[in-house]
Amino acid sequence: MRSRSPWSWPLSSILLGCTLATTLSLGSQGLLTATAQEPILRTLTVTGQGRESVQTTLTQVDLGVEVNGREAEQVQQQVAQRTAAVVELLRDRNVDKLETTGIQLYPQYDYDNGQADIIGYRGSNTVRFRIATDAAGPLIDQAIAAGANQIQGIQFVATDEALATARQSALREATEDAQQQANTVLQVLNLGPQEIVSIQINGAETPMPIPLPRQARLSAAEADVSTPVVGGEQTVEARVTLQIRY
Repeated sequence: MRSRSPWSWPLSSILLGCTLATTLSLGSQGLLTATAQEPILRTLTVTGQGRESVQTTLTQVDLGVEVNGREAEQVQQQVAQRTAAVVELLRDRNVDKLETTGIQLYPQYDYDNGQADIIGYRGSNTVRFRIATDAAGPLIDQAIAAGANQIQGIQFVATDEALATARQSALREATEDAQQQANTVLQVLNLGPQEIVSIQINGAETPMPIPLPRQARLSAAEADVSTPVVGGEQTVEARVTLQIRY
């Protein structure tokens, strides 16, 4: 079958093709013009900060039992007996979050002329618990009398309820701070906020417990009076970032 020359096509077909090409061309130009005329989204990003302090009412204590001896089995048995007495006392006092944090038994060596000889063993057991700060000092003294011979750490913490309330307050302060910053900037520029595009909470974490300085721990353990324990404050910090269209 022979192909027809374009010169033999009907005039109506040629005109229809030109019309379609023109329409497509105008449509593309219209799309580009509409895209170019879309308004640019103008936004302002601000970060507000909030801080709330809460009084600590609990004391977290790390108590240890350490024993030295010549035989490993004998050392371990003494550690177990003394630790059991300490744990029984703590349970009787209804302490919170009682847990074992470490158990160790290792040999001790005497190095002579490049030769290492085992001369004994050292064993230890460490427990951690929480109790009301005003009761911590007397309980530490009682635990030492029951068999503990190490105070490895003391930290002050607030209750979970108090920390949760402080987090909410810190977030509220951070949000208000961000809003005030945005309003100030926009007012100076004679602009006004329209809507909040995005909200990001950057942090409202539980703060670390406040440790008692080591020197204070040692002097308290060596004192011939009831161990004084005085708490402090924990600070909860929060940051909120707002992206505002204007």
